[in-house]
Amino acid sequence: MTYLELLAPARNLECGKAAIDHGADAVYIGAEHFGARAAAGNSVDDIAELCRYAHLYAAKVYVTVNTIVYDKELADTRRLIESLEAAGVDAVIVQDLAVVGMVRRMALHASTQMDNRTSDKVEWLRDSGFSRVVLARELSAEDIAAIHAAVPDVELEVFVHGALCVSYSGLCYASQSCFGRSANRGECAQFCRLRFDLTDADDRVIERGRHLLSLKDMNRCDGLEQLVAAGATSFKIEGRLKDVAYVKNVTAAYSRRLDTIIRRHPDLYRRASLGRCRYTFEPNLSKTFNRGFTDYFLDGRRSDISSMDTPKAIGEFVGTVKEIRGNSFNVAGLSSFSNGDGLCFLNEERQLEGFRVNRVEGNRLFPQKMPSRLRQGTRLYRNSDREFETLLERPSAERKIPLRMTLDATDSGFCLTATVIGGRSVTVAMEAEHQEAQQPQRDNIIRQLTKLGNTPYECSDVVLDGDFRWFIPAGRLAQLRRSAVEQLMAEYQNRPLDGRESIVPASNPSRPAPSYPYTCFHNVANDAARRYYAGCGMSDISPAFELRPDSKAPLMQCRYCLRYALGFCVKHGGRRPTWREPLFLSLPDGRRFRLEFDCRHCRMSLYKEETKY
Repeated sequence: MTYLELLAPARNLECGKAAIDHGADAVYIGAEHFGARAAAGNSVDDIAELCRYAHLYAAKVYVTVNTIVYDKELADTRRLIESLEAAGVDAVIVQDLAVVGMVRRMALHASTQMDNRTSDKVEWLRDSGFSRVVLARELSAEDIAAIHAAVPDVELEVFVHGALCVSYSGLCYASQSCFGRSANRGECAQFCRLRFDLTDADDRVIERGRHLLSLKDMNRCDGLEQLVAAGATSFKIEGRLKDVAYVKNVTAAYSRRLDTIIRRHPDLYRRASLGRCRYTFEPNLSKTFNRGFTDYFLDGRRSDISSMDTPKAIGEFVGTVKEIRGNSFNVAGLSSFSNGDGLCFLNEERQLEGFRVNRVEGNRLFPQKMPSRLRQGTRLYRNSDREFETLLERPSAERKIPLRMTLDATDSGFCLTATVIGGRSVTVAMEAEHQEAQQPQRDNIIRQLTKLGNTPYECSDVVLDGDFRWFIPAGRLAQLRRSAVEQLMAEYQNRPLDGRESIVPASNPSRPAPSYPYTCFHNVANDAARRYYAGCGMSDISPAFELRPDSKAPLMQCRYCLRYALGFCVKHGGRRPTWREPLFLSLPDGRRFRLEFDCRHCRMSLYKEETKY
């Protein structure tokens, strides 16, 4: 039996609990320091509370400690690791190998920031003590299947939804180079969302003022079963900076899809946590923040993965402008609208404009301020659905774990066994004199034992010992029920979910870390990581980019290719370019970046250009 895990993001404690309520099997969250989203830090106390809540449902909590760490921060990192272990965290997501030797009672997950895209790398990480590897977003289902076949004893985690970085994770240094904000330190300034000019070696403008490195958002909901078949077992939603409405909607949508897959293959798969979710809304991914959707490289290279006109949320297509009259207009389409909806469109200069709907009369909309560039035939998108958002502002899900209650008579009284369907059980007893009932007790017993109220449980079955003929006062039954539920909750909150008492990672693999032609360093920022690599037999260990600002290394390495995206990749049937290379991306302030195309490996790299070529 393979356990499938839906892994949801948590910006804070509220988002983490909402993720569990809406169907997540695990949650990942940042601590106060050393997470790859510096703006999404949380106290250890909040993380401990989230662990207690998640563990009630046999769900897990992973904490991101996935930045590179400087020497002066190693002591603080160790203290953080110790406090996270004391808080009950199940795993820590790591980029810097200095952290490996600090972990004792948590599982180790290799962050996608470690650039995990080959079976050799995954095997080496397994030998280093990692039980799970978060694969590069750029891998196809075929790539993932090949890694799983080569290294079947490692859990593979894959991203399925959310924002996409144009560079391989861990190999983007553009933000550090241009703004002094390191992506490997959780401070990415989103260089890839900026507007660029594309010019050739003769300074001829090919594209002007477009967001040429900005990608659409990932959506692999329809490809989930394909990823399951490839061997992935954890399906990760991006978004540790997103609000609670995003977490609720996206988690619910993917949880339903996973349940559908399991219903089709009940002998093969099972959810990794407990409980059934009931929703007060219909999940709809198009109604949550998105830049348009792509399944990225799921089935190989494709040209429609970028969002060159805008890096902002576009949302769902809702119709076209039919007729403009005064301060209002009609919309041709089947969508309905609400006061307060946010709509947007691309004007004739391909710039995104947005406005708020003040009043709705059928399909006639009255904006707060009429957009001057709105034209008949303009395609409209809704990036804020007020009615949907109102639903998500309220309690929108309930998650309950089915229990079986078994009541037995003992020599000295009675005992009640509470069993989680597919999980653990506890038995509580009370001493009482056996008193034969004057009338049938079954209905009253069932009524008392199923009063589970605000607990995580609901009773799906009550089993009585044979011909149960004893009278038990309602108060005593309630006492048994409360004791059983309290012990069951404590059983899940206080014990490691898989019986793990201590994990001691392997010291060093017996072979060196894989060396790739596309990367010449390993983001080594401290002596402990340097010693780790040296212990693996590596001799050429370069300092991290952040420690050598004069580095000539590429600022980005991408599977995304601008030549391909613009239709000029001859290798894949595109038009033959008329320009003379190299090509350059330029910012409005004059800074230029040279593009290098590695057609053999289908990769594009970006280099800082100090002077004109």
